[in-house]
Amino acid sequence: MEIIAGSIIIRDNKILMVKEAKKQCYSKWAFPAGHLEKNETIFEGAKRETLEETGCKVELKKVLPILMKNDDNKNVMIFNFLADILEDGDEYHTSEILETKWLDIEEIKKMKEDEFRSYSVVKNVLKSIEDNNFNELEIIENAYDI
Repeated sequence: MEIIAGSIIIRDNKILMVKEAKKQCYSKWAFPAGHLEKNETIFEGAKRETLEETGCKVELKKVLPILMKNDDNKNVMIFNFLADILEDGDEYHTSEILETKWLDIEEIKKMKEDEFRSYSVVKNVLKSIEDNNFNELEIIENAYDI
């Protein structure tokens, strides 16, 4: 089982997205996200991945419905968090990211499926935004705190 954590950052009806530079998904759009590191919480992972991919420091506000998918014969759980920017990244690029860009939600809806790393993830996130389907962060409890 793999766990992916990332951020959905919305400003002026636009979402901050990244264009991938990795070979297997080269030039595909995605939300800033990635795999958890050892001993990292989902919250820490989402913040770290967002910083690494966009240069933005974020505060997590809400959690979207958790997505499950089978990717290359392995189960993947995807945790996306609605987030606010605390510090902006300004035209940030890395070896894994070709471009960061604010894309209009209506523009995203008109894009072709093959323009995204995972169209099913994008489609589910857009539906959650449209339906205002977010949960409080407390829905995810840290077992160490119990």
